[in-house]
Amino acid sequence: MHRLEGVRLTPDGPLVDVTVADGAIGAIEPSGGGPPAIERIVLPALVDLHTHLRDPGHPEAEDLRSGTAAAAAGGYSDVFAMANTAPPTDRVSRVADLLARVPRGTTRVHPVSAVTRDLAGRRLVDVPALVAAGVRVFSDDGRCVADPALVRAMLEASRELGVVFAQHAQDPLAVGAGVVNARVAARAGAAPWPAAGEERVVDRDLSIAADTGGHLHVCHLSTAGSVELIRQAKRSGVRVTCEVTPHHLVLDDEAALRAGGALKVNPPLRAAADVLALRAALADGTIDVVATDHAPHPQATKTRGWADSAFGLTGLETALSVVATVLRAPDTGRVDWARLTEVLSVVPARIGGIAHRAGRPVRVGEPADLCVVETGVRPIRVDRHRSRSRNNPFGGWTVRERVVRTLVGGRVAH
Repeated sequence: MHRLEGVRLTPDGPLVDVTVADGAIGAIEPSGGGPPAIERIVLPALVDLHTHLRDPGHPEAEDLRSGTAAAAAGGYSDVFAMANTAPPTDRVSRVADLLARVPRGTTRVHPVSAVTRDLAGRRLVDVPALVAAGVRVFSDDGRCVADPALVRAMLEASRELGVVFAQHAQDPLAVGAGVVNARVAARAGAAPWPAAGEERVVDRDLSIAADTGGHLHVCHLSTAGSVELIRQAKRSGVRVTCEVTPHHLVLDDEAALRAGGALKVNPPLRAAADVLALRAALADGTIDVVATDHAPHPQATKTRGWADSAFGLTGLETALSVVATVLRAPDTGRVDWARLTEVLSVVPARIGGIAHRAGRPVRVGEPADLCVVETGVRPIRVDRHRSRSRNNPFGGWTVRERVVRTLVGGRVAH
């Protein structure tokens, strides 16, 4: 049995004690103590639709043990692990191997299957067999499924089998060797990554989704143009969901220009106007979820300049702190705790097909997947992170909230 004493379920709710027993919430009772010295809020544990745990293949960056520890430290009960490992998760045997190696008693890992064999973009995986093995999300993330015939085939399978196609929207012809937002490319002395490189694929795939009735999920949205395309598609009844990362919500291309390769990420950080459009879309429901795109790399690979640094940033351990602090601030605030819970927990669980046990309300009888958020100003200490990699852009940032405890299935995971 575990007991959380003197906590709130909403910021202005009464103080309660939450008792956990046998993996479920057994009781929620008025707290007998006085006002706490530190305010704590209990939320449903978080769900991340988009992580790169680098296992198998890149233990120098991350493995299942360090990745799940990082996830638990960030408040996550469930994460979806992208398929671009070495070898890629593109067949049933590799799904089974991954699941067999996930540490017990910590964050649950849900394998995402590749869309194409070997992530090569030429031949569809055995979707029915992978669905039978438990896969609910398919993505070649890190690469775009550029062939429209394969996109159509995957979306038709999505419709028939009730799964999700998550697209990395990057037109290889438009992007080429681009590494930085086109607006600042000349100042950076680096190849441009234009907004059209994302928006062309979003537009094309929305059309195919409308035609097939499949479930298209657009990964890491970054431009105002993509937001508007998805907004109009939703109004037309297209079955589409989308995500935004914490870094695209709070950082822009001027920050990237100052930092260089340390902030090299795919898609690149965009203009301030795009950041504002992303925030507005998250608030109004056009953007469905916040997903970290947690992409660990050894530090040496992030200090080689624009051309040679690796793409990607870590985010599991800072997502809630950063998003809650920035998007609830008096001058930038657009979302409340209820909306944050939706985009970080409830909706990603629904999209990922795990809503029967994850992203559940905090009430008696529900699974005890919980995160405890403590309020109070403090700096982010990347040197204390559980991830093996330190390529997190928020070190030294002052935040007002942090996760101090995570329960998964009633057990303390962090």
